[in-house]
Amino acid sequence: MKFRKVAIMALTAILALSLSAAAEAAPVSFKLGHSVSDQHPYHLGAEKFKEIVEKESGGEIEIALFPNNQLGTGERDLLEGLQLGTVDIYIGSTGPMGGFERKFMLFDFPFLFKDKDHAYSVLDGEIGQYVMGLLDKIGITGLSWYENGFRHFTNSRRAVNVPEDAKGLKLRTMENKIHMALWRVMDADPTPMAFGELFTALQQGTVDGQENPIPIIYTHKLNEVQKHLALTGHVFSPAMLAASKAKFDALSEDHKEVFKKAAHESALFQRAQITRMEDEQVAQLKELGMEVTEPDVSLFREATKSVYDQYRGELGEDAKLLEQILSGN
Repeated sequence: MKFRKVAIMALTAILALSLSAAAEAAPVSFKLGHSVSDQHPYHLGAEKFKEIVEKESGGEIEIALFPNNQLGTGERDLLEGLQLGTVDIYIGSTGPMGGFERKFMLFDFPFLFKDKDHAYSVLDGEIGQYVMGLLDKIGITGLSWYENGFRHFTNSRRAVNVPEDAKGLKLRTMENKIHMALWRVMDADPTPMAFGELFTALQQGTVDGQENPIPIIYTHKLNEVQKHLALTGHVFSPAMLAASKAKFDALSEDHKEVFKKAAHESALFQRAQITRMEDEQVAQLKELGMEVTEPDVSLFREATKSVYDQYRGELGEDAKLLEQILSGN
């Protein structure tokens, strides 16, 4: 009887240890959401981030990917999800960020960056790190700068070669007052709308056109409802890989380092993918029947200069950063 009692106690202890070990071994799960298709460079970056994190953590962290607004109705909704805890990791443009932290408006000004190398040097330098650090106070941890590319302009009504050609066109924009202002100064009618509503709105003629980087136009097949593409490159659109601050802060120091490494390496990968895809996709859009024009960008730059005067003051003392970027220093 005594032997049986000891055996039961031993089995109970072994079972308890097994359950404890299983609990300790259970991976930490993160939900990563973005608003675009699984063919877009955002998703390619997300896959690379997932691959590195899961490998470097030895399977102690799992990343589940949710493209196409599965975790929210748009980028603003996903960002709010980071704060509420319904989204753990976000990839998306900085366009909606001015509504959370107005100094993110710094990157929304038209024709701010000369080219991609200029943009990368700013984002990866002191200015980019300073702006990303501002997220902490709103419950978000910035991990790295991805990119969305230069934004271009499509519509269903006419070719656009000069700013005057935009007059009267009703255009979908993000809910971003600088983006809206740059179209107003060209006498267009900017209409903020969630991205998930865009294709139907273009199809039904609710809006005449929209503006987005080439990979968005191509992967979401906007050529099916838009005839004209003007390569205006009016705004360079940075993108963020960011996490819920609460979820990130709960990680061990080792796991935080894994996240940082994966964020850096996946950003380099994602940027390379988007650059590779842009030229290929412009050619493919032409083959699919889009009429592509390459306007004199200097005319659009001149036409939108007044936007700087309208919104520079909202940056406060950080308006000096705007001048620093424009000067290339």
